[in-house]
Amino acid sequence: MANKKTLCFTCNKEKTTHSCKGCLKYFCLLDLVQHRQKLNEELCYVINDYDQFKQRIDERKQDPQKHSLIKQINLWEIKSIEIIQQKAQEYREILMKSSETCINQIEMKLNNLNEQIKQFQKEKEFNEININHLSNQLIEITKEFNDPSSVSIQQNSRSLINEISIILSKKPKFNKWKQNAITVAGGNGLGQEFSQLNYPKGIFIDEMKNIFIVDYFNHRIVEWEYNARQGQIIAGENGQGNRIDQLNYPTDVIVDQQTHSIIIADQGNGRVIQWLNQKQKVLIENIDCFGLAIDKYGFLYASNGVKNEVRRWKMGEYSKEIVVAGGNGKGNRLNQLNHPTYIFVDEDQCVYVSDQNNHRVIKWGKDAKEGRIVAGGNGQGKNLNQLSLPHGVIVDDLGQIYVTDSHNHRIMRWCEGKEEGEIVVGGNGKGNQSNQLNLPSGLSFDDEGNLYVPDYLNHRIQKFEVIP
Repeated sequence: MANKKTLCFTCNKEKTTHSCKGCLKYFCLLDLVQHRQKLNEELCYVINDYDQFKQRIDERKQDPQKHSLIKQINLWEIKSIEIIQQKAQEYREILMKSSETCINQIEMKLNNLNEQIKQFQKEKEFNEININHLSNQLIEITKEFNDPSSVSIQQNSRSLINEISIILSKKPKFNKWKQNAITVAGGNGLGQEFSQLNYPKGIFIDEMKNIFIVDYFNHRIVEWEYNARQGQIIAGENGQGNRIDQLNYPTDVIVDQQTHSIIIADQGNGRVIQWLNQKQKVLIENIDCFGLAIDKYGFLYASNGVKNEVRRWKMGEYSKEIVVAGGNGKGNRLNQLNHPTYIFVDEDQCVYVSDQNNHRVIKWGKDAKEGRIVAGGNGQGKNLNQLSLPHGVIVDDLGQIYVTDSHNHRIMRWCEGKEEGEIVVGGNGKGNQSNQLNLPSGLSFDDEGNLYVPDYLNHRIQKFEVIP
């Protein structure tokens, strides 16, 4: 440290000072001592953090069983043993019942054989033929008892339990997309021609890359086949109305690829309706539905913007329903929602809800009493830790959450547990250029990872191609 008279950084007085090589500031001798004490305290904090972490490492080395995944393996072992024990008991009961029936039948045959023997003994009229006949009957009954042909054990190659494996994965790949999109539907101005859209909202991409679009102000669902120049109406071609063959401001559509039917959130008519081969069926009535989802177990989910909840139904059993998110009135607590829009359901039946007026995405685990914020939740805004009236939501296999940040005109990606997200596409201000969006609504991916966005005020569907 070099001595010279200058202003002390701490007391702001002109004194003989000494420079600190770390922060490059000048301190008088008294303040330098205090500065060094502060540095010593900070070093102590680092040492303390080191000691605590080293203790955790030593504990893990001493007891490897404390690994969090060991608990999962132990639970899998217990559950698997329970399944095997249940099956074994089930088969024992089946075998004992079958054996009881077999014994009863054999006893009947033995009784009949005994009657024949008594008859021969009483009449004393029998010969070699009669003896051989009785002996053969006894041999057959004995063989049936020793080797019952009606019962056997068959080995099945199908696994009785759910097998698990340890995957030592590399760092997950975070996809990126070209920032200039291709218009794949609409983009020919507002209108109702087959080449036009009128404020598109929800979207669904099937396995053939056909695009199913909620054409909101045209009160119809249109399908644009892959690389087509115009769409075709597949629901709502009879104009706005409440007849069974009409729609009224629909908001979302999903395709049940098992039945090849489409299910529509017909919000203006307060119903969820199914269209199959131009035949219609109302599935759920009196619901202010906005977003829809189907899980792999055959359950249908719908968000309700008036009751601020998400409900679930077993497909085909629409009289039975349960609330799986919200349902505790409008609010911003973790057990409440404020105008939920689109929803997504993962493999574990966790429900992700775009909680629009709370400017957040909230995740509800199966049978949970409250949710957990996984995106936004820091008030309305355009910072990377904020959302503004979110709409579409999708979660990929890595647990990455994609959100249509509607009023910020961008698509965001959030990793659960992170304090802020990142801009995937858009975010260049509202506009109609290929790198801009104007109040985007839903979102969807095809099987190659390309991103599709309904560009609401530009009346078009934008495709952002994934970068290989």
